[in-house]
Amino acid sequence: MTPARFTAVTNRYRRLRIAIAGDFCLDRYLEIDPARKEDSIETGLPVHNVVRVRSQPGGAGTILNNLVALGIGTIFPIGFAGEDGEGFELKRALAALPGVQMKAFISTAQRRTFTYCKPLIITPGQPPRELNRLDSKNWTPTPAGLQRLLIEAANALAPKVDAIILMEQVDVPETGVITPRFLRAIRAMKKKYPNLMVMADSRRSLQDYPPVCLKMNRAELSVLAGKKHLVPLQEVGPTAVTLARQKGNHCFITLSEKGILGAGPDGSVEQLPTLPVRGEIDVVGAGDCVTANLTAALAAGAALREALELANTAASIVVHKLGTTGTASVAEIKALIRAQTR
Repeated sequence: MTPARFTAVTNRYRRLRIAIAGDFCLDRYLEIDPARKEDSIETGLPVHNVVRVRSQPGGAGTILNNLVALGIGTIFPIGFAGEDGEGFELKRALAALPGVQMKAFISTAQRRTFTYCKPLIITPGQPPRELNRLDSKNWTPTPAGLQRLLIEAANALAPKVDAIILMEQVDVPETGVITPRFLRAIRAMKKKYPNLMVMADSRRSLQDYPPVCLKMNRAELSVLAGKKHLVPLQEVGPTAVTLARQKGNHCFITLSEKGILGAGPDGSVEQLPTLPVRGEIDVVGAGDCVTANLTAALAAGAALREALELANTAASIVVHKLGTTGTASVAEIKALIRAQTR
């Protein structure tokens, strides 16, 4: 990617309007000082003393954080939070971010706020060490009335945005935002607005998704292709092309240490290797960073290979940020691309 093209694409970011529909959660980090360890008088069990608490949007909020870091002009989260303390923290964190508009984000007493609580041992001179995570989730189907409000919000935004990202973070079907009813609404939306770019990612399955751009790993590609075993690396490209033609949209396959591959409905295939590791890494959040960067780049007019290069570089930056679910700014991406081409 030439410096001129990098500038041309990324300069368009501040004019983009992107919506993110999905499962927003609160990432709450509890920083523990091991030097203050003690035993409980009542139980005799070890006590971890928390000396700092920090929170940030997680799940679909991690994609949003990456869009903010890229300087996207306007971002619309479409989702919900409970009327609880975690929901207050999540909404406050989202609303404080530049460019974020909260009119499509719903507070409801019918759900609790999806929360990842992450205790971290903070020892000077060492990387943070995460203890067992404490999760708060919803285990019942999303109420029909809430689904209706989410669909209405998405339909209202569809003609006003350059792209919509779908992010399914929940493990139990129909307990989050991206329900079968919501996907039917997206299918109808794509028929009404065929040029609207929709990028989808799901930690559960992309099996029943409408014809939109899909981002997945090799195991998920194998399932979509009806394979009982992992698609061999040499067959990932042809398999992704077949899927892209079926969907009439780009498909992106992350390949861990083998990099990332993109396929277009026209039969085009591009693959880039992972950038060299530059120290200790933490892969948490890398996939969401890729989703955000692919969407922003394509919405800004990047070619397939250009979008892959931007996303691949951003992911390399994020995995080197320890103890947090990191993001990559345009300045950081530019600096690393420049360093790699020297």
